[in-house]
Order: sequence, then structure tokens, then C-alpha cells
Amino acid sequence: MIGVILLNLGGPDSIAAVRPFLYNLFSDRDIIRLGPSFLQKPIAALIIGVKLRKTLAAYNLIGGKSPLLDITSAQAKALEEMLNRGVGESENRRKSLCADSPFRPFSGSPVPRFTGSDVPFRVYVGMRYWRPFTEETLEQMHKDGIKKIIALSMYPHYSVATTGSSVKHFEDAAVKYSFEYSCITSWFDHPLYIEALAARIEEGLKGFETKPLVLFSAHSLPLKIVASGDPYVKEIQGTIDALANKLDLQWSLSYQSKTGPVKWLEPTTEHMLHELAGKGIKDLLVVPISFVSDHIETLYEIDILYKRMAKDLGITLRRTEALNTSAEFIEALADIVSRKVAASGWM
Repeated sequence: MIGVILLNLGGPDSIAAVRPFLYNLFSDRDIIRLGPSFLQKPIAALIIGVKLRKTLAAYNLIGGKSPLLDITSAQAKALEEMLNRGVGESENRRKSLCADSPFRPFSGSPVPRFTGSDVPFRVYVGMRYWRPFTEETLEQMHKDGIKKIIALSMYPHYSVATTGSSVKHFEDAAVKYSFEYSCITSWFDHPLYIEALAARIEEGLKGFETKPLVLFSAHSLPLKIVASGDPYVKEIQGTIDALANKLDLQWSLSYQSKTGPVKWLEPTTEHMLHELAGKGIKDLLVVPISFVSDHIETLYEIDILYKRMAKDLGITLRRTEALNTSAEFIEALADIVSRKVAASGWM
């Protein structure tokens, strides 16, 4: 049996969990460096003290918790079912889409056909900053007799602050076991992922009488990380380029969710809304380009905060539905995993 662990950020599963979740997040120097290392945790605590009331209010507006665990668990279940069912009827379609893919980790690899009797899979969830923590999931995988693991980052675009931190945490926790493992750290240009995004965008465009501007809103990143050679911005642009080649779009790019006392990527989505209003834009379709699941950044920042701001600026703002458990997205994940299994020689 092959185990698959979906590595993700995690989110508070109750209002009481918001503070400790934020503390875990801001204490991670791979995400943001707050002064010298010995001051990281004290400064993190100060920032949380300033942000807590506003953050609690935001979570209360979206149901009192993050839906990220529920959605990631549903993705894991759907992925496990698809992997154990095999590529089946979609095999020819997958071959035609992926045979000449520039998707570097698996370019040229065959598209294997799996069935439950050939290579059984079991898919788990491991979170970085809240339960179930990756180390807890690895302990369970060990108890379940898993020997080989595919660690799949649920961030399509690599950054040391997201995938890098999650994979490092996974590898540190895996040391105590005798797992054989392989990590998938980037899949920003995988053709089935692009197709899943394109389907969401096409559906979103139908909600407008006239063709809107498409605003790709990506999670921001401290400028120091990008300046050090982090590929995140280039990979975001790679995804957008692939979509622009597939769809006829007028688009812009902005960054959201900046926090902490350092310089972040620009333009911010807030600034972009004002800029677009100044250019006379009236209809806007926001695509949360770096998010594969709904959580506070989509449900509060875009759906509530930015929509309200846009309305005040005379803009009709709608958002594409997150990929969540769409059939196209689960199919993309299954292809990514199956190709990695083949490349690892586990079949």
C-alpha cells in the first residue's frame, strides 16, 4: 500500500483555536522573520495581540472556524477513491492532455493505470500549523503499516514560506520512521490543473452580461523571500500564462493577505481595486490563483472585504468558485500522484 499525505497550512477549528494557530504561524521563521531568532516568538505574540480581535471577528463571519480541514479531508477522500479506481474512462483524455506537458517533474513519464488490486492507496491529511499536525499523521501512517509515502504539497506554486516549510517539517518528522518517501513540491503548470482552473473561470464569466476584467489575486509574500531567489512569483505568472493561452482574457495580477511589519509583494488587491475603479472598470471576476480550497482568504477577504470595497468604488465583483473537490481538480491530483509513483519506481 502507498500512502499519500496532503500537506497544507491548516486553520483554526474553533474560535478558541485562533490564537494558538496564529502563534504557530507567526513563530515560523520560514514564513516571516521577525527580528533576530530569539525574538521571533515574543514579537509573534505582540503581533497576535494587535491582530486578534479583528481576526476573531473575521472567523465569526465565516462560521467560527476555518473550513480548510473539512475541505482538505474531502479532497483526500475523493483522491483516494480516484486513485484506487484507476484512471478508467478518462485515461485517453489524460494522455492527450499530458503527453507533451511541460510539467517538469513528470514530463515524458507514462500515464499509469491503477486499480485497487494493483496498487492500493490510502490518502491522509497533514497540517503545518494546526491539527492534525503532520507529525501526528505520520505516526498514524506508521501504525497503519504504510511503508512508502508520496508527500503532496497542496500549494501549486513553490515558495520556501509555504511548500518549503511544510516539506521541511514533513521530512523532520519522518526521520523517526523507516518510510521511503518522495515529495511533490510544485505543479503550477500541470495541464489538468490548468484545465480545472479554466473551467472555474469560464463558469465565473457566465455571471456577467458583458465580459469582465479578470483579476488574479495571489497570496502575498515578503519581498525578501522573492529577492533571495524564491520561484513563487515566476510560477504564479506561469499559471496565468497557461490560462491566458487557453482562454481569451483581459487580466491583472495583485497580491492579498499581507501581514507583519515587513515589505510584501505589490500591488495589493486593495490598491488594485482603486486603480481599476480609476480606469473605469465596472465588472470584475476575481480568481484566487494561489488557493485550491476555500478558507479565510477567500470567504472573508474576497467575498466580504473586497466585495464591499468594490461596491463602494462602483465595481461589481464576483469570485470564481474555489477548486475544492471539483472532479477536474481531483483528476489533476490523481495524475500528479500517479506520475510521481511511476517516476519513483513503485509500480
